[in-house]
Amino acid sequence: MKIVARKVLKEFSSAHIRAEASLNSWYYEVKHADWIGPADIKRRYPSASFLRDNRVIFNISGNKYRLLCRVHYDAAVVYILFVGTHSEYDRIDSETYRYHS
Repeated sequence: MKIVARKVLKEFSSAHIRAEASLNSWYYEVKHADWIGPADIKRRYPSASFLRDNRVIFNISGNKYRLLCRVHYDAAVVYILFVGTHSEYDRIDSETYRYHS
């Protein structure tokens, strides 16, 4: 899978060093994944949650952090939209959230 907006992960990791190893692990796993649908994600990430518009919420670092992505299965692209703590995640609307650099 091609991953767009890795910058989001790097910025968050620099501010939350405890998340860095888990985010790097997620990144490299997804980079080498071949997802053709939600079932492929669910097999590897059973705690992933699925929203409309191919949005997926991943629990990171033992569920300490949340990672929101949008997956374009047909193009093999994952767009990183948001990464944050649970309290930060609770302040966004995951159904409509758009990353702004």
